[in-house]
Amino acid sequence: MIDYPRAGKYGVARWVPSWKLVTGLFIGFIGSLVAVAGVGYALVSVPNIDKTATAQNNVFYWSDGSEMVSTGGETNRQIINLAQIPKAMQYAVVSQENKTFYTDSGIDPKGIARAVFNMVRGGETQGGSTITQQYVKNALLNDQSQTVTRKFKEIFISIKVGATVNKDQIMAEYLNSAYYGRNAYGLQAAARAYFNKDAEKLDPGECAFLAATLKGATYYDPAGATSIDPANATPEANQKRALRQMQDTLNKMVEYGHLSAADRANYTSLPKVQNPRSNTQLKGQVGYLVDLAKAYLVNNKIITADQLQQGGYSIYTTFDKKKVGELEAAVKKVRKENIDPKKRPTKDTFVQFGGASVEPSTGAIRACYGGEDATTHFTNNCDSTGAQVGSTFKAFVLAAAMKWGVRDPDLGESQAQDERTVVNAKSLFSGKNDLKIKNYDRTVWKNEEGKEWLQENDGKQSYGSPPKFQIDLREAMRESVNSAFVQLGMDVGLDKVKEAAMDAGLKENSLAGTNFPSFSIGISDPSAIRMAGAYATFADSGKQNEPFSVERVTSKDGEVFKHKAAPEQAFEKKVADNVTDVLKTVVDKGTGTNAKLTGRDVAGKTGTTDGNKSAWFVGYTPQLSTAITMFRLDDDETKKNRTFLEMYGTGGQEKIHGASFPSEIWHDYMEQALKGQPKIDFPTPEPIGEIVNEEPSPTPTPTPTESESSTPTPTPTPTPSFVTPSPTASETCRFTWQCDDSSGGTDNGGTDGGVTPTPTATSTEENGNNGNGNGGLFGGSGG
Repeated sequence: MIDYPRAGKYGVARWVPSWKLVTGLFIGFIGSLVAVAGVGYALVSVPNIDKTATAQNNVFYWSDGSEMVSTGGETNRQIINLAQIPKAMQYAVVSQENKTFYTDSGIDPKGIARAVFNMVRGGETQGGSTITQQYVKNALLNDQSQTVTRKFKEIFISIKVGATVNKDQIMAEYLNSAYYGRNAYGLQAAARAYFNKDAEKLDPGECAFLAATLKGATYYDPAGATSIDPANATPEANQKRALRQMQDTLNKMVEYGHLSAADRANYTSLPKVQNPRSNTQLKGQVGYLVDLAKAYLVNNKIITADQLQQGGYSIYTTFDKKKVGELEAAVKKVRKENIDPKKRPTKDTFVQFGGASVEPSTGAIRACYGGEDATTHFTNNCDSTGAQVGSTFKAFVLAAAMKWGVRDPDLGESQAQDERTVVNAKSLFSGKNDLKIKNYDRTVWKNEEGKEWLQENDGKQSYGSPPKFQIDLREAMRESVNSAFVQLGMDVGLDKVKEAAMDAGLKENSLAGTNFPSFSIGISDPSAIRMAGAYATFADSGKQNEPFSVERVTSKDGEVFKHKAAPEQAFEKKVADNVTDVLKTVVDKGTGTNAKLTGRDVAGKTGTTDGNKSAWFVGYTPQLSTAITMFRLDDDETKKNRTFLEMYGTGGQEKIHGASFPSEIWHDYMEQALKGQPKIDFPTPEPIGEIVNEEPSPTPTPTPTESESSTPTPTPTPTPSFVTPSPTASETCRFTWQCDDSSGGTDNGGTDGGVTPTPTATSTEENGNNGNGNGGLFGGSGG
């Protein structure tokens, strides 16, 4: 069949193939190529999109809609649908990269031939790629190598994709997988990186510019890339290249009928591009805010942790950028002016602050201070501290007494629960120091070891006149008198105090020692967010809004979540307004006077704990509720059984209390945060309850007759009532088994806003200080 060498020929002619042979071999060669191509086409399949091509970040936004940070994954990408990609962007890449995109088979034979020729000559195989081929290379192969094997693999898959995949899908996935520089993968990330806007809002000039960056952002980013190529990627050189390429793209868009000449005339210079920055910057407060938003979504089962890790969500938070900055500035001011570890290494080391600001009418968390820097201090001090809240808890005791009332001591337990007397601020309770605490039925309270409870006040000071030392609840709150509120809690019932705290918004798992008298004066450790949210319930006349940090979430498929307000009337309006009225007294002329704001109504409470180991100020106006905490805690977060440290001498002060640095921070922040907002007064409270424990009017003494001689009875001199801050220091611990002793924690009160010292426990036979002050499981410092 093959006559070669040719028969019947001699010499050179014998070795010259006939035209039939040449033609046959050529046809056979072409046929073989077609066969190989056919087999290759039949065997190749369109691979799944490579995971690296769909890895995305989540983008977090401030409450005003501006971008906070793009983070959550290794790739700064956010996939969008074709409908969100401007037609101008689609036409820009088609005009510049592949004008036959909508009609070709996915490959450019001439370009392939040129690439193979370059390869044979030892050059690169770049060039000649259609949009389909670039999409295959970026999204399906994830292989940027310049090899013959990779090139042929790309060709076959491109042909298959061109024949089987819709052109619109190819376009969308190409623009979502391409790299635009500035660590931006995909058009949405690029639009944010260069213009801080969503992709769908890009104009034709911006689209033409971004199309230019696809050629290599190192040489087209107007900011330059001198760290990569200092000689050639200067800002000036890049701006010239980018402008030239952008103009060329716009001209081609006009030439191919994708843009009118009139519109094109509007884009003759480079669009304004923002300065480059890291999209994964979590320093300062941003890291804490991102953690809060993520936790909110996961804990409320809105998005799973796995879904968040995959990324692609736009998360619109409640955080007010201005307020966050103002809260951080207020903390920094106090720290800079007062805290000096070099000057006072044993007093000023490990000082920490936390804070949170909640909007009463909605529950939106507007600001948080989690610590000095989220990248170095990992515990979020606005969300979790373990620092006990001290006298700030007394507001919930008062709320319980005004909501349910005190029990009748003459009734049995069952009947007393139903027949109660609601109290008002004029109700009288003992302000005596070392008050022997009793059950509601006036039997002496004893712990499981038979020890009684003697409640100490700050400075061991008694309030009121002997012998009963009675003081009304408004004055007791103003002076932060422990004995009065501990007994009030027992009369109401600690179960009702717990219920009131939870109704206001505290979580049950943060409430400690709920069966012991000290529960009423703050041995629990709610977060700053929860304390701000709970006080916000009083600010909004009893309506409780659950604190939240995310307004809505969207993805490429549309809206995923939108917050819906669901306020609950936790307390009657008159209950909440009367609590506010009493707390207002604390700021007007009590322990919280440092928190007064110019021309505004303020209600709040100070609190300090046993051993001077934490201090709080929680206060509110009708528009904003804010909690500030301060404590000392070894910042090595890898240690187990970390203990709170005393703050005697910290900041050069004899001791730290809620009326000092926390209220100063609160004041400075709130003055700025409320600037420009109307000055609103709290509502006038409706009358509530009765005056309990009021002494009956004395029986008039009959006037003596003239024959009788009378000697005037001298008026007893009342014991002076004043406060000397001299707290008893004790080892800080949160649970009895963590302490060397079992002294309980109670809140001293007093002008410093409530210091929680060790209570005095006594047996029935003798008075002593060696008992278990708490009478049970939860001991340690009050708070």
